[in-house]
Amino acid sequence: MTRWIIFIVIYALLTIYGFQAIKTVTKQSWIHYLFLSIALVVVGNFIIQFTVASEGRVLNPAKSYAFGFLLAFMSVNLVLVPILIGEDIIRGFYGLYDRFIAKNDLHVPSRRKFISQIGLGLAAIPFASLLYGMFKGKYNFRVLNYTLHFEDLPDAFDGYRITQISDIHSGSFDNKEKIEYAVDLINEQKPDVLLFTGDMVNNKATEMLPWKETFGRLYAKDGKFSILGNHDYGDYVDWNSAAEKVQNLEDLKSIQNEIGFDLLLNEHRYIEKDGQRIAIVGVENWGKGFKQKGDLKKASSQIKSDDFKILMTHDPSHWDAEVVNDEYHYHLTLSGHTHGMQFGIEIPGWIKWSPAKWRYKQWAGIYEALGQYINVNRGFGFLAYPGRVGIWPEITVIELKKGVKEA
Repeated sequence: MTRWIIFIVIYALLTIYGFQAIKTVTKQSWIHYLFLSIALVVVGNFIIQFTVASEGRVLNPAKSYAFGFLLAFMSVNLVLVPILIGEDIIRGFYGLYDRFIAKNDLHVPSRRKFISQIGLGLAAIPFASLLYGMFKGKYNFRVLNYTLHFEDLPDAFDGYRITQISDIHSGSFDNKEKIEYAVDLINEQKPDVLLFTGDMVNNKATEMLPWKETFGRLYAKDGKFSILGNHDYGDYVDWNSAAEKVQNLEDLKSIQNEIGFDLLLNEHRYIEKDGQRIAIVGVENWGKGFKQKGDLKKASSQIKSDDFKILMTHDPSHWDAEVVNDEYHYHLTLSGHTHGMQFGIEIPGWIKWSPAKWRYKQWAGIYEALGQYINVNRGFGFLAYPGRVGIWPEITVIELKKGVKEA
């Protein structure tokens, strides 16, 4: 209850400041009433959604939208407040100066209106961006193509095409047409192999049931392989018994099998071509601050150190912690997990930024160290905030090439 009281007080104070800016800019009362009505509906819906019990601690679509609308509305006030407070402080100093030193009575309503207009203009940017992210950005699928060169790549795999998807989070989906479009887009890449790097659901295996047929249409010539992510274990649900939690995981494994994924649980598979082969290694989740069931040694125990190896591990923090310095040379690691925070700015060749960089050293795209690469997929789905701004849902296509990249 204390947290709710604190939240409501902060929300009310921010809204009052935002309302003052609205009143300063326009005298039309219907706009004032509209602003206050939106403020009440947003906070009321948020309180209702977050006081109603749900199946898991990870947000369902209704809760996600309540959070998203709250975030969008508060972004207006969070931009306005520092601007207006700053202007209030400056006006206060000028007022004191004029009253006690210059002996004038300062009154500058036109300046207050100008500052409010500037503030509202700036506040409109995150507000519009967050709404766009909720209704368009989350399904703005992008195909990102990379070509990676390896001197020891088996000749038969020169030009081999890997398609990676990650973080499906089926419990968040709300548009079947868009998901079917994305599945078709994956198939259009004509992958030699399809690799899924974890987080098929948010809370429970049942979230994937409505999407089995759609994802079952995924096709790759040499097969589809998958691993588990932190959300796949059912850790975010208060189960009635340990047996129920175990059964949930078994159900998810069965669903993956029915879709056509070969789920790798600290194990490997070989893909053979013209008498040569590469190893696909898959570990269970291993992440800093998350479940650590991944066992790299066990997963690679039956392969040779000089095999060409592609490792699937959900959390990229595993790469620095255990992979890149391992005596086995893992040529390419594929991860996901970060979602790129679903928010950031990316202009190829110029800027790539997201708050995710404050948490993860490798958070989106290709990184290289000690002659090894990792690709961190930005994710297929979305979680909590029901949208994406600047960091779009990703389908990765990686072409393996024999030799050294030309300068």
